[in-house]
Amino acid sequence: MEIAGSVDAILAHKGSAVWSIAPNATVFDAIQLMADKNVGALPVLENGNLVGIISERDYTRKVILKGKSSKETPVRDIMTTKPITAHPGDSVSECMQVMTEKRVRHLPVLKDDKMIGMVSIGDLVRRIISAQTATIDNLEKYITGDYPA
Repeated sequence: MEIAGSVDAILAHKGSAVWSIAPNATVFDAIQLMADKNVGALPVLENGNLVGIISERDYTRKVILKGKSSKETPVRDIMTTKPITAHPGDSVSECMQVMTEKRVRHLPVLKDDKMIGMVSIGDLVRRIISAQTATIDNLEKYITGDYPA
């Protein structure tokens, strides 16, 4: 059993609301939406299908460093195509491993090829800390005799 749970438990706790952007929107619009919603990445959806992801990292490396205009560059020109995704039943530890190995900070969550949410590295870390805190509390109660029989 996974002590920290699975992706669907994270989505159940945080909700599945996700802000997204269209591939023909400008990079400026994407960055503005990320700033407004305080997120570091946006899934790129076309006709309800995930076609990519755009992150602050994409912006800094593919717009700023290349001298492009964020008001003239469409998202499709800099988005990461074929993003790495997660599924609701994936464990927190599996996602952490993938994110660490692939050096990504956000995983769109797909169920039957439809996006149902997004998890970030922060979501996973919070879940692990919460699980560890609960385990420590239970162990302390067990040791002190306060654990229910």
